[in-house]
Amino acid sequence: MITVFLFAFLFSFIGSIPPGAINISVLQLAIENKSRAAIRFSLASAIIEFPYVIIAVIFSDWLLSTEIVMNNIKLLSTSVILLLAFINTYQYFKNDTPKPLTNKGGFRRGMIVSIFNPLAIPFWVGITAYLSNQGWMSIDNNSQLLTYALGVSAGTFALLFALINFSTRINLEIKNQKLTKLIPAVVFFILGFYGIWQLLIDV
Repeated sequence: MITVFLFAFLFSFIGSIPPGAINISVLQLAIENKSRAAIRFSLASAIIEFPYVIIAVIFSDWLLSTEIVMNNIKLLSTSVILLLAFINTYQYFKNDTPKPLTNKGGFRRGMIVSIFNPLAIPFWVGITAYLSNQGWMSIDNNSQLLTYALGVSAGTFALLFALINFSTRINLEIKNQKLTKLIPAVVFFILGFYGIWQLLIDV
C-alpha cells in the first residue's frame, strides 16, 4: 500500500511540473498575492485528479484483459512513456507557454479547468501500465486503487502548493521557467529506454 502511494505521489508530482493551464494559473494567483484562491484552485485540481485516475486504472485493467494487448503491453506502455517524453521535449524547444488565467481564481475555476484537462486520463493509463508491467507495483483491489488515486491527488496538490510557497522565487527567475519542461522529458526518456532494454532482454 505504501509503495503504491509513493509511486503515485512521485509520478503525479513529476507529471505536474510542465507549465500548463493549471499550474500556470496557480502560479499567477500566488504571484498576485492571492494565495487563498491559489490553494483553493490547487485543491480543486487535486480532487478532480482522483476520479480521473480511477477511470484510467479501470481502463488499463480492460486493456490488460485483452489477449492481443497482453502480448504487447510492455511495448505499448513503453511507447506511451516515450511519446510523453517527446511531447515534453517538443514543449521545451517550443518558445511559447500556455496563457494563464487572468481573472480571480478559486475552487470553482480550478474544478472547471481540471475537468477539461484532456491529458489526465491517457497520462495515467500509460503510467499505470508501465509501473505494473515493470513489476514495481500492482493494483489488485479497491483499497490499493483508492490508495493509488489518493497518492496521485496528493502529488498534484504538493506540486501546486510548492509553486505557491516559492512563487516569489519563481517570479524572480521566471526566465528559467522553460527549463521545468525538460525535467519530465528526461525522466520519461530514462523510463522509456529502460522499457526498451527490458523488451530486448525478453526477445
